[in-house]
This record gives sequence, structure tokens and C-alpha cells, in this order.
Amino acid sequence: MNRFIDKDVDIKSLSPLALAFIGDCVYELFVREELICAGNCPPNKLHKRSVEKVCCKAQALDIEKILPVLSEEEVLVYKRGRNAHTNNIPKSATYVEYHKATGLETLFGYLYLKGRLLRLKELFSLL
Repeated sequence: MNRFIDKDVDIKSLSPLALAFIGDCVYELFVREELICAGNCPPNKLHKRSVEKVCCKAQALDIEKILPVLSEEEVLVYKRGRNAHTNNIPKSATYVEYHKATGLETLFGYLYLKGRLLRLKELFSLL
């Protein structure tokens, strides 16, 4: 299993928003690692750059980049997250951007919990 904690989880029983909850963290970890690997800089600059990449608008653009290479299963997971009902849309994002971003996070959470780290790396490398 390719996760931090090797416990079984019934992914199908999780709501799309629960998958997005973990997916948000997974996506941000990829972003932060990419920034650190790009070179040393002050933490406030790292934070600013990270926020620019993990905001709804950026994630909505990112999902459009990888949609053409997603498998049928991955598209279904993305759509499940995109279509999830939420009440907390930030003022900095449109309705569409927020739902696309939630779909992306749902996909990342799903792949992470499935232990598909190589697939996550592959998708993130396209961004």
C-alpha cells in the first residue's frame, strides 16, 4: 500500500467531499514539494506561491489540463466530486471554479486512498 497509514478504507462508502478533504491535502503536498524542490526561498514567498497554486481558480484550470488523459473511472470520480452539493463557496471563486476544484481534489483523494501514487505523480507532472 502506498499511503502514510496502512489501514483499510472502504473508498466507495466515502462521500465525494470526504475524498476532497484528503485530496486537498494531497494536492497541496505535491505543490509544496514542487516549490521546495525549485529552490530555497523565504517561507512567506513559499506560502504565497502555494496559495496561488492551490486556489480554486488554479485548480479549475488544472483539471482542464488533465481531463483528456483521465481514465473512465477517474472521470467518474471527478464528476462525482464536481457535482457534490456544498454550501461554502469562497468569495474568490465562481461556482463553476469551486466545483471543478472540488472534483480535482476528490480525484486526488480517491487515487491517494487507492494507493495510486504513481498515477498521482503522472497527473501532477502534467500541471
